[in-house]
Amino acid sequence: MTVVMEQATDRQASAADSPLGEEQLCLRELNAWYGESHVLHGVNMMVRRGELVTLLGRNGAGRSSTLRAIMNMVGRRSGEILIKGQDSMGLAPHRIAHLGVGFCPEERGIFASLSVEENLLLPPLVKSTGHDQGRSQDQSRGMSLDELYALFPNLHERRTSQGTRLSGGEQQMLALARILRTGADLLLLDEITEGLAPVINQKLAEVLMMLKARGMTIVLVEQNFRFAAPLADRHYLMEHGTILEEISAAELPARHEYLHKVLGVRAPARDELHRLAAMHGLCTRQSEVRTSRHNNHNIAG
Repeated sequence: MTVVMEQATDRQASAADSPLGEEQLCLRELNAWYGESHVLHGVNMMVRRGELVTLLGRNGAGRSSTLRAIMNMVGRRSGEILIKGQDSMGLAPHRIAHLGVGFCPEERGIFASLSVEENLLLPPLVKSTGHDQGRSQDQSRGMSLDELYALFPNLHERRTSQGTRLSGGEQQMLALARILRTGADLLLLDEITEGLAPVINQKLAEVLMMLKARGMTIVLVEQNFRFAAPLADRHYLMEHGTILEEISAAELPARHEYLHKVLGVRAPARDELHRLAAMHGLCTRQSEVRTSRHNNHNIAG
């Protein structure tokens, strides 16, 4: 089990030592259609390595369609999509995944007849590109089962249970863990907190902050703005299939009345943002301590 801790340490060191800010995802004048329905209209956005960026908007604004268009899971597209500098417009979804992209759809895609562990082992490992060419073989193959079970103790306890016997929160943890095992480092996450209890949402927030600290890039579609606001570096506000504007984390407190008007939800004010961010940070540190203890216990055993 010593390898588990070495792999985790190597990943954290790689994230800390590698240059930040490289462009991982770029959309230029992206249009998309479902049949005759034109759902995206000239979407432009860019995400750097190590960023967590949200797509905000009301239902039907085009947020989920943007993620599906990136994965080439819509009927027709035009424009340009660059993933780690590579043009992906002509690639099939499985080829896009092999660029190191992990897509977690709203419906989760858990195989009900398989156990938790079988679900984790089912997807193929991806062949990362771009800045990942300098990573070791251990780093490129993603998190091990032991690392994932340390991160999600519930999954370890339910590892022999079938997908149909998992709660909604456990299914969401499994969907995210399955992506992390593949080695993907550009994560497209669609409504991961929908219908889940606050305690599960808090755990997911801890995990996202840890992944971000490791240098992973995350695009988050999230209806729960209070969950997303303290986690993100930048927010893209969408309406009617196009991006209205980009709002940085620093600008967010001053724009909460505007966001309330556009989104129909009350955005956290400055004091609440600070409180939520501090809570997430504290929980992340506690999670790291628990993970370290879990790994030390495995080594001792």
